[in-house]
Amino acid sequence: MKRLNRFGFTAAILVLVMSLVLAACGGKKESNGSSASASGSAPASSDNSGGKSGSKTELLFWTPFSGPDGSFMKSIVDNYNKQSDKYFVKYQIQPNGDYYKLLDNAFGTKKNMPDFMIMHLDSIPTYAKKDLLLPMDDLAAKAGIQKSDYVEAAVDYANIDGKWMGIPLDIHPLIMYYNKDLFQAAGITAPPTNKEEFLAAAKKLTDPSKGQWGYVMPTQWPQQFLFPSLVYQQGADLADADGKPTLNTPAAVAALEFEKSLIFEHKVSPQKVAQDGEVKLFLQGKNAIQFNGPWMKDQWDKAKLNYGVAPIPVFFDKPGVFAGSHNFVVPKSQTDPNKLDGIGDFLKYVAGHSIDWAKSGQAVASKAVLNSEEFKALNTQQTEVAKEFDYVHFAPPVPNWGSYVGELWKQINLVLLNDGDVKKALDEAQAKAEQAAAANK
Repeated sequence: MKRLNRFGFTAAILVLVMSLVLAACGGKKESNGSSASASGSAPASSDNSGGKSGSKTELLFWTPFSGPDGSFMKSIVDNYNKQSDKYFVKYQIQPNGDYYKLLDNAFGTKKNMPDFMIMHLDSIPTYAKKDLLLPMDDLAAKAGIQKSDYVEAAVDYANIDGKWMGIPLDIHPLIMYYNKDLFQAAGITAPPTNKEEFLAAAKKLTDPSKGQWGYVMPTQWPQQFLFPSLVYQQGADLADADGKPTLNTPAAVAALEFEKSLIFEHKVSPQKVAQDGEVKLFLQGKNAIQFNGPWMKDQWDKAKLNYGVAPIPVFFDKPGVFAGSHNFVVPKSQTDPNKLDGIGDFLKYVAGHSIDWAKSGQAVASKAVLNSEEFKALNTQQTEVAKEFDYVHFAPPVPNWGSYVGELWKQINLVLLNDGDVKKALDEAQAKAEQAAAANK
């Protein structure tokens, strides 16, 4: 089921998934966006708005951007505040690991509720089902914002029951990083674009005697991006058109068999890779190819790596890649017409001025910025990421999807660590997903 024109999540297992995926907004991993359940009271948050509101209408804006990306959003907010004579956006960064817990607590207690906030795209179905989000159609129309202003993939996903529930800021798909120095030393002149080229390059780049590997297979994060991408490339998905989980299809088996083969058959990856082991080896110049998200750019740059960026190779039948997306949403409880006008005014400003967000390494969803000369003049990463927009997929638009796939990530980890039976593992994941689906009705 293709969801087109997409670096880590309200049950106990969902909280565990969120602890992985939300770390991305802290500068390391990216989220697949499922929500955590509400509990506890909200700790103090970071107020990074700068300046004073004075007589302007103040708009409280929450984000989970507590990593290096936070300063890029702050720049947008600060510049907006300087030029607006009516509204003042108070920018608050909430602790990324607790973001959805704090948001759920605000919804539940009706205290400390932001006027608008960032939400991961694949969390929107969960909150929309709970009737907690305000449809953006009227706000957008009044502000002069149109769906055609943005990349279709994210807009289509956020249309639920004919209502536009989230306005996209960016799309962050899985991408390929590669070590240019290792490629040059191996005589490889271009990044691989398909399975055959990938295997040839990975074997050429592997030298166990030097502790050097062509590709290091992650056994945990970011499997949440990698495994679905391989499924999508076979024209399949992790749920059917009715939202029922399909985790043990022939396509899913083929995807995991391929991942496993890179370790135990082709031997281009070391065995028993620990969490973030592939990142550590890439930073050390011992891992030639790394699949991860655009959020890794800052880490590579600080390490002064000589790296290149390219789309994920087509390993199966056609291009396909899993993506996440940050979206602006408004709580349904927000009914103040003046504040709603102010939110629309800010979002209209962002649509034309999100180049600062693009400088963080992200490819923004605003077509005006994507098509600008300023965006095209940025370094290779952003433009390479944007190449994947035509075939990105997001998580199935199923409320509480994270609770369906918690066992899947566990079983993939066990298979890749222990050379386990792929079909048996995926059957177990499917059984647990069906239980979650029954509980979700």
